[in-house]
Amino acid sequence: MSPTRRCSRSACAKVAVATLTYVYADSTAVLGPLATYAEPHTYDLCAGHAERLVAPRGWEVIRLAPDPDADRPSSDDLLALADAVREAARPPEPEPEPPGETGTRRGHLRALRNPDQ
Repeated sequence: MSPTRRCSRSACAKVAVATLTYVYADSTAVLGPLATYAEPHTYDLCAGHAERLVAPRGWEVIRLAPDPDADRPSSDDLLALADAVREAARPPEPEPEPPGETGTRRGHLRALRNPDQ
């Protein structure tokens, strides 16, 4: 289990629930659901700081609503899990015999027949 991420604001130890990203080229601040992974140049915010966020004058704030179904496993997640279990249970395919090398194979050694005999 990954450790709980905390709010990026100094002196705040609350659990982060949102991620803030600045798009400097567009003078936009994007506040959305907590990102899956902590990324450089993004800020994780607790509910209070996310709610009170204001952008600099002339900037636009885009607030992305969290997807309520994102916390529950989807059918895609369950199918991927089932496929992974099937793949892990499948016996490995035997390696094909390289052409020109006939003989018996024992472990990592191969006994070759003498072509002159």
